[in-house]
Amino acid sequence: MKEIIVVRHAKSDWGNEALKDIDRYLNERGYSDAYSLSAWFKKNSKAPDLILSSTATRALSTALIFARAINQPISKFALEPELYDADTETLLKVLWQQNDEAKSIMLFGHNPGLTNLCNELAEEFYIDNLPTCGMVFFQFGCSKWKELNTKSGKVKEHIFPKEFKN
Repeated sequence: MKEIIVVRHAKSDWGNEALKDIDRYLNERGYSDAYSLSAWFKKNSKAPDLILSSTATRALSTALIFARAINQPISKFALEPELYDADTETLLKVLWQQNDEAKSIMLFGHNPGLTNLCNELAEEFYIDNLPTCGMVFFQFGCSKWKELNTKSGKVKEHIFPKEFKN
């Protein structure tokens, strides 16, 4: 059995027009959401065998906040440049290339790719938009990442930052 936790990066700052998109950093709400959801994850979930993150500053920052919260060893953390601005096909290719020893992967990236990936993976689940710092937990009946197919994932749960607001 394989598990994927899809996580969209937390809210980023659009205030500096001189920055390239890949270099945009988290804003105050983004940091707050990342800390809240990583604390929730530590309390309610098991650490993944591997964290894969886009190289974009906002995704990497979000992934590192989660990694610190769950004491993820650096040997189980990888930057994946292909995750930046990736479409569903690219995201699936990245997953298919992973070592089968990893049973669970936490994937940090961007929209619209992650929303589309969630909708492609899910057997019976649809979302219009995976919000910033939103997480969707999938289980698959396969034993190898190359066997991962669309419409074969069971959604265990989904957690969105708005659930933590008063």
